[in-house]
Amino acid sequence: MSAGAYIVLNLPLICVRVFLMKEINTEKLVMGFWAKLPKPFFALAPMADVTDAAFRRIIAKYSRHGEPGGLPEPSEALVHAHLAGGRRAGGPDVFWTEFVSADGLVSRGREALMHDLAYTEGERPIVAQLFTANPDHMREAARIVRELGFDGIDINMGCPDKTIEKQGAGAALIKDFKRAQAVIRAAEEGAGNLPVSVKTRIGYNTNVLEEWLEVLLETKPAAITMHARTRKELSLVPARWEEVARAVKMAKGSGTLIIGNGDVRDLADAREKALATGADGVMLGRAIFGNPWLFDATRTTPPTLAEKFDVMIEHTHLFENLLGGVKSFAIMKKHYKAYAHGFDGAKELRMRLMDAENAGMVERIAREFLRTAPNIA
Repeated sequence: MSAGAYIVLNLPLICVRVFLMKEINTEKLVMGFWAKLPKPFFALAPMADVTDAAFRRIIAKYSRHGEPGGLPEPSEALVHAHLAGGRRAGGPDVFWTEFVSADGLVSRGREALMHDLAYTEGERPIVAQLFTANPDHMREAARIVRELGFDGIDINMGCPDKTIEKQGAGAALIKDFKRAQAVIRAAEEGAGNLPVSVKTRIGYNTNVLEEWLEVLLETKPAAITMHARTRKELSLVPARWEEVARAVKMAKGSGTLIIGNGDVRDLADAREKALATGADGVMLGRAIFGNPWLFDATRTTPPTLAEKFDVMIEHTHLFENLLGGVKSFAIMKKHYKAYAHGFDGAKELRMRLMDAENAGMVERIAREFLRTAPNIA
């Protein structure tokens, strides 16, 4: 028996308990790229059938650079400067993929999901978001994500979709603290040196932020995105940013970053909310619809209708080229509602775009509208 073991055995019981607790809590905080981000930073929210590979490329092109309209492609120098901690004129500072089923990713049908994990170097740092209630599947899926070269892994613990919840995943994990911790720890094991983060809500039916956040912090995630509403509230009530401020106070000293989420209108609003709450970062979601220029901090004028239509057409062709064989063209129609909005004739134009079946039709409809509609800038 070693001298160290002899000393422990002869300590009073309370000391033995403290010693064992310290031995058990051996998890290490892995920060990765998160440690190099400016404060506050601004992230693009993961949205199913929205932030796909095509739309992320459009955002990277038109929102990431200082020049209005962006550069043809994000330069390698800018990407490396960002990872080294320098702030760019544009953004977002972090990209997320759409969420991907970890269960599916470890199944024989994984190839059908790989298009959801496609990305370009111009989107770094980029985080792959996964969902599951199965720790073993999460561990293996995290390993796959690591091998694909992502900068981080995020776990969805806030999605209110009933099909996701029936699997015990998404927001359902807020009701199962033990399983939630097991899923996070499994992700950390599979991730290796990649940082693991969590996106969640302040509660399920009621606000349980204090208990829930404490459970999450015990697993030492690099970051926690807190949507300031419960699962029951969906997005039907205003986000309670005072709860983000509470989360920041609770996480102080843990090393885990807190990202606020919910009802953020634009970058100016994001900065105000970060200042008011002390959040390390702010995540923007719905504000990106029809506005891939959202993260360009240097843009002082809104895009003209001609610019918006040019980007809408480019976005549509890119979607068709990248995802036309694996995703329904109907997915693009939620974007048309946002691109074609707020001007005379918009309703009629949207109705025509809803009937379009391919990129060529969308382009013809948009170009015709610009030629024939009066008083359109």
